[in-house]
Parts: sequence; C-alpha cells; structure tokens
Amino acid sequence: MAELPGCDVAIVGAGIAGSALALGLSGHGLSVTVIEAQPLDSGPLPAGLELEDFDPRVVALNPRSQDLLEQWGAWQGVVDYRSCAYRHMTVWDADGTGAIDFDCSDVGAIALGHIVENRALVRSLLARLQAAADVRLLAPERLQACSREGAGGMLLQLESGSQLRAGLVVAADGALSRVRELLDFRTREWDYGHHAIVATVQVEQDHRATAWQRFLPTGPLAFLPLPGTARAHYCSLVWSIDSDRVEGLMNMAEEEFCLALGRAFEQRLGKVLACSRRYSFPLRQRHALDYVQPGAALVADAAHTIHPLAGQGINLGLQDVAVLAEELLRARQRGEAPGSLTVLKRYQRRRKGENLAMMVAMDGFKRLFEQPALPLRWLRNAGMRGVDRARPLKQRLMQQAMGVAERD
Repeated sequence: MAELPGCDVAIVGAGIAGSALALGLSGHGLSVTVIEAQPLDSGPLPAGLELEDFDPRVVALNPRSQDLLEQWGAWQGVVDYRSCAYRHMTVWDADGTGAIDFDCSDVGAIALGHIVENRALVRSLLARLQAAADVRLLAPERLQACSREGAGGMLLQLESGSQLRAGLVVAADGALSRVRELLDFRTREWDYGHHAIVATVQVEQDHRATAWQRFLPTGPLAFLPLPGTARAHYCSLVWSIDSDRVEGLMNMAEEEFCLALGRAFEQRLGKVLACSRRYSFPLRQRHALDYVQPGAALVADAAHTIHPLAGQGINLGLQDVAVLAEELLRARQRGEAPGSLTVLKRYQRRRKGENLAMMVAMDGFKRLFEQPALPLRWLRNAGMRGVDRARPLKQRLMQQAMGVAERD
C-alpha cells in the first residue's frame, strides 16, 4: 500500500467549509491536505443571464462571512463573477397582518448581505487553494477508513489504495459526513417534516434588492434577489413545505407551478413568468453531541444542520472554520499538536453555544408559525408588528443576523 507524505491537517471535503479552512491555515507553517471525492471542476462558469444560467443552490452571506472571505482572498473572485447585494428584507405572516421590514440604512450599512451562487463561491475558493504551495489537493479521492494511531495522530485509508498520516483530520464533508460516521460521533437529529424546493424563477417586477420571506402554515417561502437586466428579473426560490405536499408541486408542469407559486407569494413581484428545473430535498435538523475527539474535528454541516428559513447555515459554518483555524494557529505558536484534545476543545467551547442558540431559535420560529390556534396567530402577528416599531430591538436583530453584533 502506497503511503503519501504525512501532513499536519487533513481536511475531508473541498466544498465551501473545507476549502475555506485550508485557506485559513495556508501560509502559517502547517502542511495541509484536502481530500475531495468529486473531480475539481475548472470549466468556465455560465456568463449569461438566462434562467438556466444560474446555480439553483445559493448562499446568503452576511457581512461577517464576507469579511472572512476577503481575509482569505476569495471574495474578489465572487465579485468578479457575480453576486447580488440585498439591502432590504421583508418578512410577513400569511395568517394575519404581522410584518417586519429591515433596511440596511437602519444600521448604517451598505447591505444586509449578498446572495451568491454556490458554485461561484466554491470556484473562487478552489482557485485560491490551487495557488497555495503548502496545500495538497487530492481529487477525486474518497476516504475509505480512518483510525487513531497509538502515539497520536490519525491514519487515513483512501479508496485509491494509498494511506495518509495526519496530526488532525477535519470533517468538512457535509451533512452525511463519512468522517463523522467512521469515527462514531454521536448526533441528536430529527426530521422537520419539510422538504425544500429550490429553483431560479423569473418574475415580472424588479426585486428591488430585497430578500422576501412569507411564513405560510405549510412552511416558509423565500424569494432571494439575483442579478438581472432591465427586462429580466430573477430570484432564487427556497420553498420549505410540508413533505406530504412536495410531490404534487414537483410533478406540476412549469406553468401550473408558476401559478401556484405566485399565489403562495401573493404576487409581491407580479407574475412568476418562468421557473428553472426544480430540485427538492428533505430538511433535517442534526447536531453532533461533541464536535471533537482526539485527532478529529467536525465543522459546518458535518457538525450541525438547521432549517434554511433564515439562511444562517453557511454563516455558522464559516464561523466554525474561522475559529478552528484561529485555535490551530495559536496551538502551533505554543508548540501544541493540532490533534490535541485540549486544543480542539477550545474550538468546541467557542462554537457550540452559538450554534445551539441559532438552532433553537430557528426551530422555535418554525414551530411558532405552524400553529393554527387563533390566540397564537394573534400573538405572533402583534409581536411582529411590535418588533417592527421597536427600532432598538429591530437594530439588534439585524446586527445579529449580519454577524456584526460582536463588533459593537
């Protein structure tokens, strides 16, 4: 069996979280290997602004995440391709008159965040990574087995027949993490009873740089702004809906689906004129009881997945990456091994509480807006109207969503 040169940190997964972590560690004296199961796509991204030119998977990056990407040198690649800043957010309850409007001017910001196509962000991160001399990329390559060695460190068996020794293995391989499974990290998880339908839609009216979200009894519906032209206006659709209703919507012809979608959205942007190919996937909340073991750490979706209703999953994941990189670089300065449980527990202490708080909040929102009882509907509508009028509270909520509260 061929043995590859060892490394300080092996990262499994070259998606957003894995590539970002490798960039965060690059240039600081640590040797890093990234293992990715899929081939690295280096073909050109679609340059057009037609319906099918957009990636149906998008991320809503808050300013805090944008700062991190700038620090790692990956934001400019996104800007050079395309993104869409959103400066306003409108949230309203389908069962009543409750609504909240957020505007970036309320907190003196240029934007509340940016909607970015997933593949554009991954491509920008990988371009930076491929130029890093101290990062080795193994792709396509799959992890077959992972075990601890007696004197510390990890031994990774790869499907190609090679093996790799690393001081630390980081699971950045998504919600169905192979690393988490192999190392028997325990999780607490349950189905939300929702599926998400994602697609790109063309709408009749300009989205006005606004992220729109309507809370329906069957789940939240979001229209997120995308770049367009003077004559063609596009949004990214994220429709979370009861699982027993999703098949009917997915089987509809495009025209029928656009009509149903327009009704559900109350025609806020006029007619839904067209829809790209639709994709659906089940929504499940998952949280690892521990993020770390000796020689191993989980980040982003491998550690936690939450409901997409507030678009915070990617932002939480990038904060995991930033904190883990910070703790690993601090450990190197102190002469501590990257796989030391003492080092890794510092990462866990800093991230687990914030992630849990966000998960509890999102689960609470989901449950609250599902309640059909008239008193609860009245209370949540009154509450939304009250928050909308309470400027200091609304500002605080905006700062937390933007990831800037920590700077105050």
